[in-house]
Amino acid sequence: MLGCLESIKSILDYTNDAIIVVNKEGLITLFNKEAQRLTRTPIDAALGQHITEIIPNTRLLEVIQRGKPELNQQLELKDVTIITSRVPVRDEHGSIIGAAAVFRDIAERIAMTEEISNLRDIQTLLEAIINSTQDAISVVDEKGIHILINPAYTRIIGMKKEELLNRPADVDIVEGESMHFKVLRTREPVRGIRMKVGPQRKDVVVNVAPMIVNDKLKGSVAVIQDISEIRKLTHELKLAKRLIRHLEARHAFEDIIGRSEEITGAIEQARRAAKTPATVLLRGESGTGKELFAHAIHNASDRCEGQFIRVNCAALTDTLLESELFGYVEGAFTGAKKGGHKGLFEEASGGTIFLDEIGEISLSLQSKLLRALQEKEIIRVGAAKPTKIDVRIIAATNANLEELIQKGAFREDLYYRINVLPIIIPPLRHRKEDIPILVRHLLPKYNQEYGRNVEEVSGQALEVLQEYNWPGNIRELENILARGIINMKYKETVLEAYHLPLIGTEVTGSNGSNIHGESHPAYSGESYDQLFKKWERELLAKVMEEAGGNKNKAARMLGISIRSLYYKLEKYGIKE
Repeated sequence: MLGCLESIKSILDYTNDAIIVVNKEGLITLFNKEAQRLTRTPIDAALGQHITEIIPNTRLLEVIQRGKPELNQQLELKDVTIITSRVPVRDEHGSIIGAAAVFRDIAERIAMTEEISNLRDIQTLLEAIINSTQDAISVVDEKGIHILINPAYTRIIGMKKEELLNRPADVDIVEGESMHFKVLRTREPVRGIRMKVGPQRKDVVVNVAPMIVNDKLKGSVAVIQDISEIRKLTHELKLAKRLIRHLEARHAFEDIIGRSEEITGAIEQARRAAKTPATVLLRGESGTGKELFAHAIHNASDRCEGQFIRVNCAALTDTLLESELFGYVEGAFTGAKKGGHKGLFEEASGGTIFLDEIGEISLSLQSKLLRALQEKEIIRVGAAKPTKIDVRIIAATNANLEELIQKGAFREDLYYRINVLPIIIPPLRHRKEDIPILVRHLLPKYNQEYGRNVEEVSGQALEVLQEYNWPGNIRELENILARGIINMKYKETVLEAYHLPLIGTEVTGSNGSNIHGESHPAYSGESYDQLFKKWERELLAKVMEEAGGNKNKAARMLGISIRSLYYKLEKYGIKE
């Protein structure tokens, strides 16, 4: 028992608080070292003395008498001001047998409070600095748990602060390893690590460093930078390259998706055509994948190491198209480049030139194109001498060239020159059995683009897709599928029929009406060509009505060039 009491006294001697205990008569029974320091009285001299001999203004006797504690009271003790708490001491029966005082120098408490206040001020200042920086900052403790993140971090990640704090460091990572965990494991910093984060799968670069204090690992701090702006600039650069129509042939025959007899037959024709130097004419409706076939033919040919240049013949005026295709000499026209300009036929030498929408070329330009095909030479605008070329031509059109020939809008001799190896690319409605395969092929692309995790498409949704006739073909299927995925909730993994937009009403007027007209016109014995013309004429008339006669607006609504619109209006006799 005595040993236990001695142990307690030893512990109390090392506490930072002064402690005095008196018995019921007010005699001191416990007096620790801190009490000795503050009262300037040795322990041996204090023990057994009446409390008033040491602290004349004590209130311990009142606490014994009243039996109620007095907490956090200020008291003058010789030349020291203290904060003291006094409590009665009771035996096992609840009877008061004495009282105890615990006190501390108020100056020390004030100093401690000021130190805490200073620390809080420093913390507030550091948090203000971290929160105001544009760099996204994340701090984790030694266990890899988020303890601090700034607004820039939540803005880039696309998650709320509550979703990140007190959560593991990899809670916001969708692709890549957590660099926080790696740094905590190795105690070495890492820099320039790319990964994808947050629901939108943001592309970021991460720099992480360990926090080591007195050689002890306390956690790690990460600074992440959103590189979507860099990607945007890269995308704009690609668009700029497309404006000058220099494209890399990215696709091969393996990228053409489908198992139906119609599409496999077209692929086989294209494979055979690729092994020859002959001119190829790709025919098919808009959105069937003519450019995809052109890429694949070029890449499978012996010219695959050469340039692949695409020219949208409908997007340029006759004058501009001529100078772009054939080039010009210095002084050929006002504003002509000094030294002249090499045309796309010359730039494509040894490679392939893809003439998209060839049916839109004017008659005057058709004759010059015929010379290029027949004589393997071109004449620059303003030049007298021809220039030899070595180019493989792939042409494409969704126009009825035979009908254009009858109307005198397309040269018959040019038709026979480009129609050496015709390949008909079937519309989607003629190969509906390929829709499930196409959908499964497109899902990963849109998961990546929209930050989703769609694993499959329900049978009912596939039925809806297969019942539609797809006038916009694969391009329209891509549009519908993308919109369906956007309509899904973030955690949904199955695309259902109710996610799909209302098919057949993709192009709507200002009043919300469907300007496609009848999606499935009643069949009354007409040929497909007749039905299509009937649908196209009604569509054009409704679009022009919706656009208030504004041809530029109508062309934008339909997604075609103004030149194509003029041709179609004239074709169907639709007045302004």
